Amino acid sequence: MNKLAIISAFLGAVKNRYMQYHPERELVEKFELASRVQGIEGLELCYPADFADISLLKKLLSDYGFGVSSVNVRSRRQGRWLRGSFSSSSAIERKEVVEDFHKAMDLAVEVGSSRISTCPLNDGHDYVFEMNYLDAYKYASESFNAICDYNTAINVCIEYKWNDPRTRCLFANAGETLSFCQSSGLQNLGVTMDFGHSLLGGERPAQALCLLHQANKLFYVHLNDNDRNWDWDMLPGAFHVNEFIEFFYYLKKIGYTNDWYAFDVVSKEIDPVEHFTSVVTLTRKLEEMSARINEKEIDALMDKRNPNKSLEYLFSTVYR
Repeated sequence: MNKLAIISAFLGAVKNRYMQYHPERELVEKFELASRVQGIEGLELCYPADFADISLLKKLLSDYGFGVSSVNVRSRRQGRWLRGSFSSSSAIERKEVVEDFHKAMDLAVEVGSSRISTCPLNDGHDYVFEMNYLDAYKYASESFNAICDYNTAINVCIEYKWNDPRTRCLFANAGETLSFCQSSGLQNLGVTMDFGHSLLGGERPAQALCLLHQANKLFYVHLNDNDRNWDWDMLPGAFHVNEFIEFFYYLKKIGYTNDWYAFDVVSKEIDPVEHFTSVVTLTRKLEEMSARINEKEIDALMDKRNPNKSLEYLFSTVYR
């Protein structure tokens, strides 16, 4: 069974463009909150925010017995790299980004993680004829090559997303991100699949999952839900119960069963301990429902391509 982690940032200040729901919290407070959520075994740490005092961080990890599912390297920074990071037209900025990622990789080793993940949200464009796409992909390729070559024992995961803050991100869906990773030829460059981002990109998450697995580029999984209109970071199963059941079915089928799920979920007005307790409960319940499916039986039904029979089976077996 996969272990469960919370992205540390979601235990701190929770805000949007209009409102702030929770105050910023010190690292000690975030660990204390996470420790009160039954079923949570670790955190996805955020760099640079969580690494201001590496000695304290390592002590907290030891004291609470938490693992590190990944180090989330923020490639967008306040007041820096405003026109993108990996794909910036500024060679100076790209050098800064690469060097910063090297530091993050060293720190990941220190806290016992062999994975860093990044969501290149600011690498993209708002208007036509704003970005030179050829240069953008060339620069991004050079940047990721320099990052990945630094330590090939660390997996570097690109978390794709359709938009926000750009109207169109450079790595917007599974296919685009996979194509980029394959063209790089780097063994340790792969994909973080965020369930909600997959929905936002118009994908069927289980299908995108299988595409990434086929190419050996599924490196990590984030869980959340939304209504496909925006990346709301909601409770798993809030809108897409059937899609989650199918997703978990295929995760088991491909063997992603001894790794981590990280929760990219926002609690908004709700107490974060209560909210993430529900997140854990719903995730395990969805896994349990998915496990009721008999692989032989459902595969035989899918071979016939008769959705009537498949859905009847689903409702009689999963929703009993």
